[in-house]
Amino acid sequence: MSNPHPYPTLKAVALTHVRYQRGDQLGHFLAWISLVPIFISLGGFFSHFIFRRELQGMFFAIGLLISQFINEVIKTSVQQARPETCAMLEMCDSHGWPSSHSQYMFFFAVYLTLLTYHRIGALFRKQMWIVGFVVWPMAILTLYSRVYLGYHSVVQVFAGAALGAVLGGGWFWVVNNLMWCRFRAIEESAFGRFFYVKDTSHIPNVLKFEYENARAARKHVSYRRAD
Repeated sequence: MSNPHPYPTLKAVALTHVRYQRGDQLGHFLAWISLVPIFISLGGFFSHFIFRRELQGMFFAIGLLISQFINEVIKTSVQQARPETCAMLEMCDSHGWPSSHSQYMFFFAVYLTLLTYHRIGALFRKQMWIVGFVVWPMAILTLYSRVYLGYHSVVQVFAGAALGAVLGGGWFWVVNNLMWCRFRAIEESAFGRFFYVKDTSHIPNVLKFEYENARAARKHVSYRRAD
């Protein structure tokens, strides 16, 4: 006799639900690589807000959120299925074009490259090698991992990468040409004063500035901690 009240279909939270073939060392490595966007979001931007509270970093994160929203809108509109290899992964209940992982990483890589080239934030032009040898390889490996692991087709990851690069460059232009002039007003607002939000994009070398001012503050009694 069949059960008149069957159990409902279960669905997993897919935040870190990345699968690879048992014994495949390269697949294991690429599975971790495909989690880089999560590490950046939770570890990077969350930590940045807690410890730095820079407007450039905040608008960087807002841009990534907008990019992911656009990705979901396009996926819902186009409704292109994931490749057949995805059936073995039990992760084919969402659409595949364009790849959100690829879009995220290429948005991140393009935006950070432009920040570094224009010497905005803690990184400056002499540290461009960090972007070239760390950030861009991670972006390309993330793109490759989504195809290798079977979650996306080549067309889907390249579409995501192209869209992410365009949105990253476009959002950088918007922030630093249309919104930058309003940063001071945000600093002086009730929100900015309460959360100590700041903009240091006008300072050529932020690390040196903070280092020298931290050392100089030791000489002032008003800045000393009262334990």
